[in-house]
Amino acid sequence: MDRLLQPMSRWGTFWIVIAGSLLGVLGGGSLSALERERLFGPEIKTGDYKHPASFTELSNGDLYTVFFSGRGEYKDNQAAVFGSRLKAGTRRWSKPVSIANNPFHALGNAVVWEAPDRVVWLFYVTRYGELWSDSRITAKVSRDEAKTWSEPFQVTFEAGTMVRNRPVVLDGGQWLLPVYHEIGTDPELDDPRNRSFFLCYDPARRTWTESNRIGSRLGNIQPAPAVIDGDHLVAFCRRGGNYDGRPDGWMVRTESRDGGRTWSEGTDSSLPNPNAAVDFLRLKSGHHLLVYNHSFTNRTPLTAALSVDGAKTFSRRLDLETNPKGDFGYPTALQARDGKIHVLYTSDERTVVRRIVLTEAELNSGESTH
Repeated sequence: MDRLLQPMSRWGTFWIVIAGSLLGVLGGGSLSALERERLFGPEIKTGDYKHPASFTELSNGDLYTVFFSGRGEYKDNQAAVFGSRLKAGTRRWSKPVSIANNPFHALGNAVVWEAPDRVVWLFYVTRYGELWSDSRITAKVSRDEAKTWSEPFQVTFEAGTMVRNRPVVLDGGQWLLPVYHEIGTDPELDDPRNRSFFLCYDPARRTWTESNRIGSRLGNIQPAPAVIDGDHLVAFCRRGGNYDGRPDGWMVRTESRDGGRTWSEGTDSSLPNPNAAVDFLRLKSGHHLLVYNHSFTNRTPLTAALSVDGAKTFSRRLDLETNPKGDFGYPTALQARDGKIHVLYTSDERTVVRRIVLTEAELNSGESTH
C-alpha cells in the first residue's frame, strides 16, 4: 500500500483516494474516502530525518509547512529547519529550502503560524547541549508571507524550555503559545517533574507573560490547547514516563477559566497515550477535534476524535492510519478557510512527511464511542 503513496516526480505530489474497503475493518470506525498525500521522504535531500512537521494557512490561501531535517534527532549539529509552500489552487509543493540553522548548535521542533496581523511566526528549538533539557525557544518572523525571514531572536532563556504546537488566539486579541519544560538526563524517559505551560503574547504591548506550570501524575509535555468558550480553554498534553507502554498511560487534561493565565493540575483523561504528541483544535462549527495515537504502547493507529460537548467527551472516533507495524507521529491539524480539515504527520521512522484531508462530516462517520 505504501508504494501507492510515492511521488510521481522528484518534487511533485501524488494525490490518491483510498476507499475503506481497501483498508479492511478499522478499529475506530470505517474510513470512507480521504485525500492522502506523501509530501517529502528520503528522496528529498535535506537529510533522512524529517520530523516533526508543522504547517499554517497563509492569508493568500497558500499552505506553508516546515520540518526539522538532518541525520537524526541527536546526530547532527548542522541540521536545519526547512520550509515548503503549496500555492493556492495547485498540487505541487515547492522544493524545501533552509529557513533556520545554527552552525554551532542542534535544532529541534519547529512550529509555523500566521498571526491575525498576517505576520508569520516561526518558533523552533535550539539545543545548547547534548540533551533536550539543554534547549531554549528561538523565533523568526516574516512580513511577506514566509518569503523572507528576520534574524533569529530568543523567546526563552531557561534551559529545558521547548515548543511543539501552534498558538491559539483569545477573545481579547492576545494569543497563547503552548510550551513545556523538560529536565533530566535520560533521553528515553520523560521525567515526572516535566511541566507544560503557556506564554501569553500581547500584540499591542509586545510583551510575554507566563502562566503557571501544570503538574501531573507522570509529568506532561507538549500541551495542545483550544478555546471552549470565552475564557474557558482546555488543553491535552503528552504524558510522561518511558516508551515501554503502560496500562495507566493516559493523555493528560488541564483547563483554564481565565483566558489561559492559570491552569488546573493535570489529570488523567479517558484517552490512551503512548508517550506521543497530540493536537487539539476548535472547528468552525464550535465542535472540537483531537488527533492522537489511540494506543497505550505504539504510535499507531493515528486517530481523529470529535467532541460536540466542549471536550467533555469524544463521541466519534475515526482511525486515519491503521497499519499495526506503522509509526504515525506528531500530528498537527488545521481547518482551512474552505472548511476542510488537514492533518500533517510523519511516518516511516520519522523520514516521511504526510498529509490527510477530510471534513467534519467524514469525522461524524466514525465509530460512536458511547
